[in-house]
This record gives sequence, structure tokens and C-alpha cells, in this order.
Amino acid sequence: MRARERHDQRPWIAVALLLLAACAPTARPAAGRTSAYDPSLQAARARGWAHLVDRLVADGVDRRQVARTFTDPRMPAFDGMEFRIPTPGRGGGGHGGGVSSAEVAGARRCRAQYSRAFEETEARTGVPGNVIAALIQVETGCGRNTGTHRVLPALARLAMANEPENLSMNVELRTRRADDGEEAGDVAHRVKSRAHYLEKTFYPEVKATFEAARRMGVDPLDIRGSFAGAFGIPQFLPSSYLRFGRDGNGDGRVDLHDPEDAIASCGNYLASNGWRPGLDSDGRRKVIWSYNHSQAYVSKVLGIAARVGDVDGETRHPAERRLQVARLRPAERATDLDARTPPVPTAAFDRRAWPAPPPRPPDTWYSRAVSGRLGRR
Repeated sequence: MRARERHDQRPWIAVALLLLAACAPTARPAAGRTSAYDPSLQAARARGWAHLVDRLVADGVDRRQVARTFTDPRMPAFDGMEFRIPTPGRGGGGHGGGVSSAEVAGARRCRAQYSRAFEETEARTGVPGNVIAALIQVETGCGRNTGTHRVLPALARLAMANEPENLSMNVELRTRRADDGEEAGDVAHRVKSRAHYLEKTFYPEVKATFEAARRMGVDPLDIRGSFAGAFGIPQFLPSSYLRFGRDGNGDGRVDLHDPEDAIASCGNYLASNGWRPGLDSDGRRKVIWSYNHSQAYVSKVLGIAARVGDVDGETRHPAERRLQVARLRPAERATDLDARTPPVPTAAFDRRAWPAPPPRPPDTWYSRAVSGRLGRR
């Protein structure tokens, strides 16, 4: 009898289990994680950006913003990127560290035009105004040319260096081109190390671009700068904008295209990297090196700064200035003494890079980044 009762209860138990399963909450992916079938990101994945967009969403970047950005027609599809491997023993800049009178005149005009901002920044950070003026003169001609390229696509491409298919392509290419006697395993190791470095360096910049855009109240693809991903008068990378950007004009926001904000931010960067009153020559060079890993760049910035005023911050006495000018070469002396010095050429000083003298190829920030001689972040 009892066996028959148990047998009669089995259908009801099955029904109860089905009802409980139907009422149970549907499992969802953990916060910040993205499903392989997330339709909002499928179009971005189809354009080759799956490796990057999935990581951005997993790291908390708004998925709707990521989907809109990587499906925007202004964002090129990713079809692979061949990157270079630095050659041991090679380095330095492809341009000289010489200083022209036009550059000095441009830095002086910049210092005079925004004198109050330079003075306030110097008082607050201890960084001489003429050093900041020299630096932003070298970077963008004191804001004359901040670049017109969208910064996100370049940064995103570099961040995709370690994407599996792209990595395999680069390993295959490098293995085919390897010198006789070079082991395939050694080539693969160098390629993988380089890809990892590029991803580690530039993925944070991609993520920072979204946060910088949020703070500025703009679309990420509306941020324009050099073709290598730096923007504004001081040519900061996005992570530097987040870390060192300062509101110099008191309007409650940081705009690196505003001279007062740019001067305050640049001074904050240099002070945060070790500049202090009384710093010796080696210390000064070390701080400017942190802005751009090029000895030629360091020499150029400090050379311009010295001719604008003492690097310690005091403007030279007229008698000292006359002595300095007297020591210049005759052709340079005449231009330097002429108050009507022509304006700085409108040709760009793009992203801490100048054309190399022929026959050497031009050395750009982008080529230094991809080849291993990356500077400021």
C-alpha cells in the first residue's frame, strides 16, 4: 500500500520541481562582464575590435558607450597591425637638439602673452615659467598646432597588438624575415614580449580616453590631437590628462586647449616628476626626460628656456642679456636683437617630434612608441 502511495506522488513531485525552476531568477553575467552573445557589442566585434571592446566592458567602461564608439563610421575597422621590434643598441632621437631664434621668440611671446598664468603656476609648483613656455613651444608652438587627428583610433590600434590573430600574424612575419641562424623560438619570444608591452602601455590610454571624454563632456571620438594619441597644448596622453590635468582658470573643468589650464597642468606634471627650486642640471634633465625620452628633446627644451630666462626662474638682467647676445654667431645675433622677429612658422611641432635632417628618415613620436623609444605618459 505504501509503495503504491509513493508511486502516485511521483508525478506531483516532478510538477513541483518544474514550477520551482520556472520561478527561479535567471542567472546573469557578473557585473562588468560581457556575454559572448551580447547583441549590443556584436557589431563592434564584427569590425575586428572584439579583443578590446570585451576587455573595456569587463573593466567597467559603459557598454553602450563602447558599442557606439566602435561601431561609429569615424572609427576604422581593425584589420591587423604590424609592429616593429626594437633593435638592441639603437636609440636616441632622429632630430637634433639645436635651438632656433624663431623658437626662442615664440616661447618669449607665449611667456609674455600668458604672464599671469605662468607666474601663478611658478608660485604654486616651483617650476619656472620659461621652462613651461619652452616646453609647450616645442610641443605645439604654444598652441598653434595641437593636431587634428582623432586620438582614440591610434591608441586603440596599438592596444590591439597582443590580440591573438594579430600576434600570430606578427610572429609569422618576423619568423619569415629572421636572419640566418636566428631561432624561430627566439623570434616568437621577442614578438610576444613586444606585443605584451604595447598592450600594457596603450590599453590604459584607451580606457583613459573614455574617462577623459566623460570629464570633458564630449564624445571620445571628438578628442583630437596628434596622430599618435596626444592632445592639447602640452600634448598629454589621456592618462596624463587624468593624473596631472589642472584647472588653471577656475571655471571648474580642465581643458588642455585652454592656455591657462595647459600651463597649470604642464607645471603640475613637471613638479610631480621631481622639479623643485634649486634643482641641479642633471636633475632638470631627468625631469624633462620624464616628459619625453629623448636627449635631443631635453636639450632643446632647456636650451630654449635658458634663452628666455634663467632656468632657475629669474629673467636675465639686461646687461647679462647683452653679454649673451654678444656671444652669439653674427647671423643669429641680428635676429635675436630684432624686436620684430618674424612669427614662428605655422608648420607643426607634432607630438615631441621634429623632422630629421636628410638623409635620415623623420623620427616621430609614433615611430618611437612603436619601435620602443616611448616618452611621456
